[in-house]
Amino acid sequence: MAEQRDRPTASPRGRRRGRSLTVAEALEFVRSNGVVLESGSGPVPTLAAFVAGAPIGGSWWAHAAGREIFALTRAVRESPDVLVCRIVGGKVTYVHRRLWPALVCVARDFPRQRLARIRERHSESGRHVVEAEAYPRWISGALSRAARKLDPDAALAALGAWCAR
Repeated sequence: MAEQRDRPTASPRGRRRGRSLTVAEALEFVRSNGVVLESGSGPVPTLAAFVAGAPIGGSWWAHAAGREIFALTRAVRESPDVLVCRIVGGKVTYVHRRLWPALVCVARDFPRQRLARIRERHSESGRHVVEAEAYPRWISGALSRAARKLDPDAALAALGAWCAR
């Protein structure tokens, strides 16, 4: 397995300067890294650590930046440029649109349930419900054609060391 990278690859400038990060900065973090965990630790950067300015020990809910982390994770989840799935270690993972063709190209290398697009909503009773759109239902024809044009080894390289065969 690749070396763990709990540190953000971009400078956590928002926390250091005492100001909140913007949604645009959070989305740029996802775009520039391509594959990002929402929280926790793993072989790719995490949005929660980026927002906090450092790796978080324990739950981010109790962190001083917890409300900001919550707001930014919800905004990133709503972006049409971000696939929310569980591809990295079964954890909530963001994959930027620029890598969707690569992901689809090598989809056979992953359990299908980890490629499901997940969305959260609140039911009428107020319960928190996670809905999954199964892979490949969320794949458009254009995305499928783009994926077929890619070399699988190049697609894996584009996705990063976390998914090396």
